[in-house]
Amino acid sequence: MKNRWESRPEPGPGQAQLYWHVLMRDQPQVCALAAVARQRLAAFAGLHPTPERWLHLSVLRVGLAGGIPQASLEAMVGHARERLGPAGPVTATLGPVRYRPEAVALDVGPGGVLDPVRAAILAAAAAAGLRPPGPGPAGEPWLPHVTVAYSTADQPDDPIIAALGRELPAGQITIDSVSLVAQHGPEREWAWQPLVTIPLRVQPAPVTAPSGPVRDDVGHGFPGGAWPG
Repeated sequence: MKNRWESRPEPGPGQAQLYWHVLMRDQPQVCALAAVARQRLAAFAGLHPTPERWLHLSVLRVGLAGGIPQASLEAMVGHARERLGPAGPVTATLGPVRYRPEAVALDVGPGGVLDPVRAAILAAAAAAGLRPPGPGPAGEPWLPHVTVAYSTADQPDDPIIAALGRELPAGQITIDSVSLVAQHGPEREWAWQPLVTIPLRVQPAPVTAPSGPVRDDVGHGFPGGAWPG
């Protein structure tokens, strides 16, 4: 594994990166598995655990807050509400453990289950005229995950894998919201500020009040088209 922050560009004083995240602090199963990982990996000085409060699944990095006009941010959020609200909650599974070059993470699957959420966020950013930086090399697939620990040193991963293993008790979670978060200053200081949270909620179909008398086969109706209160 390698040091995540050795050459990673980060916001300077007074700056913040904007991300769309699924925040996991209210997901008991995620918090429980992260606690197991913290306990098993406590002996490794070269690992930095994610605080329980900020366990997250990253959906999109938007860019530096200072470089984005307020009107564009508001437009992106508005478009995101339109696209995400009707999607409804997503049921996903946790695991297996994924050992990445810079981190230890839990996969979130099955594959493609969160693609509509990411597509909605990307479309919202594009509709607001924003061009978020890509997550990695061109063509690299988006693999949803929750990082439980980041590597802060160049180190072999074999002892870490032996301590934690590749499987933790599997579980299901319901993802029911996405948040726009400002990450102030260096990433591992965890000076995070949720700016807006958008629920994934199926909206009921609108009901139009009748414009005239309504009757059915048994003779009921509302004279004059009145809509019952």
